[in-house]
Amino acid sequence: MNNLKGTTVFAGVAVLALVILANVVLFKVDQRQQALVVRFGDPVRTVLTPGLHMKSPFETVLKFDKRNIALNANEEEVTAADQERLVVDAFVRYRITDPRQFYRTLGTESVAKDRLESIVNAALREEVGRSNSEDVIAGKRAQVMAAIRAKVARQVAAGDLGVQIIDVRIKRADLPPANEQAVFERMQTARKQEAAELRAMGEQKRREIVATAYEEAETIRGDADAQRAQLFASSFGRDPAFASFYRSMQAYEASLGKGDTTLVLSPDSAFFRYFEKGPAG
Repeated sequence: MNNLKGTTVFAGVAVLALVILANVVLFKVDQRQQALVVRFGDPVRTVLTPGLHMKSPFETVLKFDKRNIALNANEEEVTAADQERLVVDAFVRYRITDPRQFYRTLGTESVAKDRLESIVNAALREEVGRSNSEDVIAGKRAQVMAAIRAKVARQVAAGDLGVQIIDVRIKRADLPPANEQAVFERMQTARKQEAAELRAMGEQKRREIVATAYEEAETIRGDADAQRAQLFASSFGRDPAFASFYRSMQAYEASLGKGDTTLVLSPDSAFFRYFEKGPAG
């Protein structure tokens, strides 16, 4: 009986020892994670495959997120190229690509957050300082963000931090409340001035087009009158009687065409000869 009891206790102690040993030498890596095995503060190896893995009792395991990590930078008040102050709120997405280098240069994600936020804020100040406030707020925000993203990516790569910058975006870029009304009025005035200049240019262009068209029309009319005079001269030369009749018809039209002309003439006046005799005169 005592032997059986001793055996049971021994088995229980052995199982407990195995559980403790397994807990010391085994570790699990989730599919969303990557692990770094560290021995006395020095990185030994990187574990990228999910599952159950082994380590020595003298080693510790640090786990890092394998997915994209979002970082919301603190709101910053920066000065644009036109000396307008803007309140800019940005965020960063990055990924830990080299856990060993990440551990050596940054150590933890909290330290990484502070370091990346400092880099992003410096890039924000530099690029926004090169752009007008209107471009940052609406006009060319995409270009400004692309320049900031490229600059942050270059600095991170040069620092060999073990991370990759996925994206940098400006979530919000607004004027401080105290400046909004004044800037809005200035922007409105500038837009009105631009519209007036465009209208003036359009009016000038219209006048040029009308003047050109009038000149061309006068040229065509002059050519037509010259051809008409030439035809009349040729016709009148061949038939003097027709020429006299045509000129009389023009005189009748000029004198009586409006219907409000009063003439006092003798009935046998030469003016009326074609009324009596017709073209034969």
